[in-house]
Amino acid sequence: MANIKSAKKRILVNETKAARNKAIRSRVKTACKKVTAAVAAGDKAAAQACLTAAISEIDKACTKGVYHKNTASRKVSRLSKAVNTIA
Repeated sequence: MANIKSAKKRILVNETKAARNKAIRSRVKTACKKVTAAVAAGDKAAAQACLTAAISEIDKACTKGVYHKNTASRKVSRLSKAVNTIA
C-alpha cells in the first residue's frame, strides 16, 4: 500500500478513471449487441436505427480516449457492413 499522499491520490484517480472507462466500454458493447441482434433477426429498419445509436456511442468513446481512433473506425465499419448485408 502507498504511504505517500500523491501516490494515494493517484490510486484513487486511477480507480475513478478505470470505472468510467469500463462503463463507456460496456455501453459500446451493449449498442453493438443490439445491432447484431437486429441483423440476426433480419430487421433492416431496427438495425439501421441501432446502428446510428451504436456509431454515436463508439464516437463518444473514441473522443473520450477509451478507444483508439482506428479501433473505433473498425467497429463502425464492421457494424455497417453487417447492416448492409441484410437483403
